[in-house]
Amino acid sequence: MATDPPSAAFSLSARALLPLVAPSLAVGVAAALVLVGVSTVADELKDVLWKTLPGALGIGAYSSLWVIVMLTATGLAVGVVVRQVHGHAGPDPATTGLVDEPLPAGVVPGLLVVTGLALAGGVSLGPENPITASNIALAYWLGRKVAPTVPAALWVALAAAGTIGALFGTPVAAALVLSETLATRPGPGSLWDKLFGPLIAAGAGALTTVLLDRPTFDLDLPPYPGNSWGDLLAALVITPVAAALGMAAVYAFPYAHALFRRIGHPVLALTAGGLVLGLLGTLGGQLTLFKGLDQVKTLAADPDGWSAGSFALMTVVKLAAMTTAAACGFRGGRIFPAVFVGVALGLCAHALVPAVQPTLGVVCGVLGVLLALTRQGWLSLFTAAVLAADVNVLPLLCVAALPAWLIVTGRPQMQLHQDGTSLR
Repeated sequence: MATDPPSAAFSLSARALLPLVAPSLAVGVAAALVLVGVSTVADELKDVLWKTLPGALGIGAYSSLWVIVMLTATGLAVGVVVRQVHGHAGPDPATTGLVDEPLPAGVVPGLLVVTGLALAGGVSLGPENPITASNIALAYWLGRKVAPTVPAALWVALAAAGTIGALFGTPVAAALVLSETLATRPGPGSLWDKLFGPLIAAGAGALTTVLLDRPTFDLDLPPYPGNSWGDLLAALVITPVAAALGMAAVYAFPYAHALFRRIGHPVLALTAGGLVLGLLGTLGGQLTLFKGLDQVKTLAADPDGWSAGSFALMTVVKLAAMTTAAACGFRGGRIFPAVFVGVALGLCAHALVPAVQPTLGVVCGVLGVLLALTRQGWLSLFTAAVLAADVNVLPLLCVAALPAWLIVTGRPQMQLHQDGTSLR
């Protein structure tokens, strides 16, 4: 049977993929601009709320009184916006994941406003979920107007990839996340064909963010000296323990959600949630506030600067704050606060057993917590490895991920059905 020569097959594939270049670039850049814009406004508002205003009032910026007042006021403000804006800032965040179906475009303004308020007000959630949802909604809305015959799945994939690339400052994270969903999606072409457009969007989003904001996940941890049998034992203990701790939050999540749902009114539920977050913030200290990315750099800069008890307290408080914030209705993601939990847990292990190298403890703690809270294996491995900026930890992480995965697989996820029961 006659077959096409290799050059003809390649040419046909190229003709099919080239039209994706322009829209992928546009979506990736736009996704990054939305992220940078919201983050910049939130940072400016954060300075006003946590520096300018308490200074003018003669109150300590991170005093117990101010932390409780600010978190409660943030809950009230977010609740009012959720109650009043068109679309109520999207569905219940407890029922949403990182990449979902497109929301109506009219929901986006309110969703971005409540996201910015939560980021500025000290809520223990990151921007990843609402920014991804907003970019997907906008890309789908504009894409359907410009090219109505293009499948919705393409716009979802491009917007998700562009946002994840922008969040991590590299397209690799987006490729790893999407490879878990695109590999089994029906359609012509290999996995790399399916990733062609999303990788362009992710690269454009990452490069835009790097040029404008210069994000980095490098914690400047102590250099990892290399693998040893003791390190293998530590990794096989810390990672499953971290996964089990994350699963404790997963199992508590539907009960916390039910408690706040019983309040009934979003303004009251979010105000009550803000008050709980303020009390937790006074217990755990200022490092347990906000999304956690800047705070983990403070922890990593001085691995021996706190006792094991202090690290353990910050671990538990941050995990409880993230669970509370997600359960009561704040819009936000759980990846960045989960990284803080993992870093604090890993440094707690180092403080308890000094023979545990701090970098190893951190990456294993992050890996276990992320596996429990996201169920994204590749993303968890990537995030843990990039924190160390050392490929020598990869063999240990790959081995340690296996027992941790046995703990989390097949069990409830930190996402709920509409009736309040956990996804599996």
